[in-house]
Amino acid sequence: MEKNIFGEPLKICCKNPITGYFRDGLCRTEIGDTGTHTVCAVMTEDFLKFSASKGNDLITPMPYYQFPGLKVGDKWCLCVTRWIQAEKAGKAPKLILEATHEKTLEYTSLNLLVKYAFKETSFDE
Repeated sequence: MEKNIFGEPLKICCKNPITGYFRDGLCRTEIGDTGTHTVCAVMTEDFLKFSASKGNDLITPMPYYQFPGLKVGDKWCLCVTRWIQAEKAGKAPKLILEATHEKTLEYTSLNLLVKYAFKETSFDE
């Protein structure tokens, strides 16, 4: 069973749009996933622009890859190294920690990840 950064069962990040290296909604990985798509993030305009500036346009739809293009508020499994790069640049999006894979802890600390915890209530009302 896949586990999150707290050692609990990994929760689904998003099914609409369908995310994950395996396109099953989970931020899990395998040896062939060179990007290590283990971080469940909530997209922000700052991050989407940052990612595009680094050569990874997540905004433009690519039907060939069944990729709808992302918008602010979408949840998506990011490459852990891109998230760390964005964090160092002050552009990191908030994270759904329960849907962030435990492998992420091989790249960064639990304390840092917790600082970026997304709170669902911040978008209620």
